[in-house]
Amino acid sequence: MAAPSHTAAPALARIQTDSVVAMLKTLNPGLQFEIIAMSTTGDKILDTALSKIGEKSLFTKELEHALERNEVDLVVHSLKDLPTVLPPGFTIGAVCKRENPYDAVVFHPKFVGKTLETLPEKSVVGTSSLRRAAQLQRKFPHLQFKSIRGNLNTRLQKLDELQEFSAIILAAAGLQRMGWQNRVGQGALGVEVRAKDQDMLDLVGMLHDPETLLCCIAERAFLRHLEGGCSVPVAVHTAIKDGQLYLTGGVWSLDGSESMQETMQATIAVPAQHEDGPEDDPQLVGITAQNIPRVAQLAAENLGTSLANLLLNKGAKSILDVARQLNDAH
Repeated sequence: MAAPSHTAAPALARIQTDSVVAMLKTLNPGLQFEIIAMSTTGDKILDTALSKIGEKSLFTKELEHALERNEVDLVVHSLKDLPTVLPPGFTIGAVCKRENPYDAVVFHPKFVGKTLETLPEKSVVGTSSLRRAAQLQRKFPHLQFKSIRGNLNTRLQKLDELQEFSAIILAAAGLQRMGWQNRVGQGALGVEVRAKDQDMLDLVGMLHDPETLLCCIAERAFLRHLEGGCSVPVAVHTAIKDGQLYLTGGVWSLDGSESMQETMQATIAVPAQHEDGPEDDPQLVGITAQNIPRVAQLAAENLGTSLANLLLNKGAKSILDVARQLNDAH
């Protein structure tokens, strides 16, 4: 069976794909896997901010076409790249155990030892995320934020070799997977398959990490209800402790001057993996987990939707509407 990796981000995409294939081989020693290199629209358009491109499937469309044509059997994604509503015929068949979900600051060599707080006035910080820029602009108003695109290697090269950026913001998980901890979505890998391919659902379903799965269902339900994507600064964070799922979500204006955050919790008994109880239509926010009890999944989805409604009822819609208008206008 075949699994693609993105050619435009060869190192990280290949490492992520290799890690999933290695887990599948451990569980199924007799299976053979072929990894096919592919590139996507998001990999090719590097001179435009993600929030300006307007395509929701920037990093998935070409890969889904290959799935549809049966050229590949599964696709490994950073879960943050997958829209909360998938095209018909596709589903996320596995949510792997989440790694470090945090953002990391990487400084230009001349600013090693500094912090964002101690960077000089009007220092330029690069990020491809409106959410990161809005949050940091609010906390560090003396800094300027500018879009930076490209794979990890390219962004680090731009930081080190150009004099344009004093620092850049990256996902810590990506740096760790590349073995670049010394320079320091998010953090979870999702495996996309054909929704009706029961053999592949059974195969990759063994990779589901129950805690990460429930967290991601809640997060994706929150983002879907707010219509949060690359064009608005929306953030969400989850934690599970003592049978409680805690979900914190927030929205920001583009410049970070306005913000709104709330936290809700729900009782969720984290299930043991591979429990029985498949459903006729098991998808929730694009994820199929037939071996995880439905009641836990529904509780997680309801928590995400409820938190989104709480923020909307408190006025989040006006903040998001203005952010979308300003982003479209620039």
